[in-house]
Amino acid sequence: MRLGVLDIGSNTVHLLLVDAHPGARPVAFASHKRPLSLVQYLDGDGNINDAGQTELIEFVLEAWEFAARHKAEDLLAFCTSAIREATNGAEVLARVKHETTVTLQELTGSEEASMTFFAVRRWYGWGAGPILDLDIGGGSFEMAYGTDELPELATSVPLGASRLTRDWLHEDPPSAKSVKELRRYIRSTLKPVVRNFHELGRANLVAGTSKTFRSLARIAGAAPSGAGPYVKRELHAADLGLWAQRISAMKVEDRLYLPGVSDARARQLLAGALVAEAALELFEFPKMEICPWALREGLILRRLDQLVFDDAVDPAPHVGKRKKDKSKKKAVKEGDKKTDNVEPQSTFEEFPLPVNNPAPAPIPAPVAGGLAS
Repeated sequence: MRLGVLDIGSNTVHLLLVDAHPGARPVAFASHKRPLSLVQYLDGDGNINDAGQTELIEFVLEAWEFAARHKAEDLLAFCTSAIREATNGAEVLARVKHETTVTLQELTGSEEASMTFFAVRRWYGWGAGPILDLDIGGGSFEMAYGTDELPELATSVPLGASRLTRDWLHEDPPSAKSVKELRRYIRSTLKPVVRNFHELGRANLVAGTSKTFRSLARIAGAAPSGAGPYVKRELHAADLGLWAQRISAMKVEDRLYLPGVSDARARQLLAGALVAEAALELFEFPKMEICPWALREGLILRRLDQLVFDDAVDPAPHVGKRKKDKSKKKAVKEGDKKTDNVEPQSTFEEFPLPVNNPAPAPIPAPVAGGLAS
């Protein structure tokens, strides 16, 4: 089936369409996104102003039409810290629903960290042992640790790269004083939180799951995105320290010449590097691995699990209970039955199909002034 995930983040708004079924990895089909920093539309009282709300609604309509045009069967729509922490966040969500009929699910910081961890666990598997996941967003920094599919501890702190840049780094390039004060603030915010994680034990693997970590790893010499998701990418604390010093002396326009740095990320790159550097130092790890799956994939995988448990989709064709049946041996030899990956003397007894529980209907096409119900 084709699933859509609409992600309203602090830096970008992004619709990802994937083809997936239970038991298989989601395969990206199409993507539609645009830079939209909602924190730039905050007024003095912390409200997202009318211009920001209009931009958001226009993109939600675009995304809905894009999903319908590409025959998506299900759409997950969620928002994170940008709306969660806005003073008028509830009113913004209500307006989006009224003008688009799309309900944006507001994730808490711990939910965001948990679903990202879930994706990381699925990517690395049980053999990775205890995992610590770190994710730097635009408005917040998520951390999660655990040995199971869902973390034992998941938390969020207001150390997003865009937020810190806006609040602390006003000059271009930033002054040495502002960088020093920001370092101090990051460490004072992280220390009591990291202490709680230390009580749980030490991770076998530290994973970084955000665009900020991918950009920093690329600058430090990791393979480009074009090399594919299966290339191992690492980010070392020693490299982070070196590049944080270099970036702090660079103007925003000069950062654009660094590999993997986009217009939207160049300004907040230093703040992200300082958070990453402090996190690895306080968690006492010399390096991290860059995981290609994050929050969106976590929500997709969770949705697929839900559909299986609710019998909303048929099981994959190969799922069933194996039993011996020697009477089928002759038919198999004569080519009357496919033998790919099946023992000649075995057949599969299929699970019963779901009854009165059809798969989700295709997303309706939008109509003028809103969406079809």
